[in-house]
Amino acid sequence: MPFAPENTRFSFTLLWTIATCGGFLLSLLFIEVGDQADVGVVEAAIGGFAIALPQGCLLKEPVFCIRWILSSLLGWSIITAIGIGAVGWIVPSIQILPLRILSGAIYGALGGLGIGLTQWLAIPQPVAWRWIFVSSVSWAVAVPVGSTVGMILHDSTQLFLGEVIGLAITWLLVGILTGMNAHKLRS
Repeated sequence: MPFAPENTRFSFTLLWTIATCGGFLLSLLFIEVGDQADVGVVEAAIGGFAIALPQGCLLKEPVFCIRWILSSLLGWSIITAIGIGAVGWIVPSIQILPLRILSGAIYGALGGLGIGLTQWLAIPQPVAWRWIFVSSVSWAVAVPVGSTVGMILHDSTQLFLGEVIGLAITWLLVGILTGMNAHKLRS
């Protein structure tokens, strides 16, 4: 597709990160950030679409783009339906920092695994298995970091906006960490 540069890994990672974060910000027009019970399967699918569409535009082939969007929708819907939750849009209710970090790492890894497994369906097979690992590790790192920042900001300002900023940091980290590997999907 004409949107992605052919040159450097850094350029692609930057575009992937912007697409991921931009998709998250766009999703906030349709999804109310809340706790796990507040974000349902339909909201997760809408959010998944908002993220996958700009990401898909960076991938080479139009068919790959469509498969990427559909597999992402499937992934977000499944992990929300089975109770893991729409990890990128839910704020943990845990207010004890070590438990929040541990919970974020576990739910992040499981959510990333779920998303990675369904996106695996869209990826050309020689590199597909790596994506599952990259997705799981990226979410396992990003969720606790973003959640910790969100909790600290919320506690210090008494504004729920602090938690939303924490979610934005989560998506920023996911964009960077997955973007460093997503350029391989274009090959």
